[in-house]
Amino acid sequence: MIVLVFKYLIPKGFRGFTFFPFVFLSDKKDKSHSVLLNHERIHIRQQLELLIVFFFIWYGIEFLVRLMQYKNRRAAYYNISFEREAYSKEKDLYYLKQRSFWSFLKYY
Repeated sequence: MIVLVFKYLIPKGFRGFTFFPFVFLSDKKDKSHSVLLNHERIHIRQQLELLIVFFFIWYGIEFLVRLMQYKNRRAAYYNISFEREAYSKEKDLYYLKQRSFWSFLKYY
């Protein structure tokens, strides 16, 4: 994982974005924020499991489905299975050591 601070790449209202192997943060203070970095590490694992390109295809399709379902961009984002897994497990700093393959499916 390579952590870079580049505030202009991050959408307003968010603190980070992951595109394997990079984690882009909006503020350099977040480089030491263990919960945020764990959230992004979970996304790195998800991206590796889906060979990166399929992660983003799935992510985009699921976002559109959730957008039709909730009719709200923020609600759609928070209900994407990848985000649901990452947000629910971000505080468990040992989660990735015991996480099973394709665990995001439990959050679909």
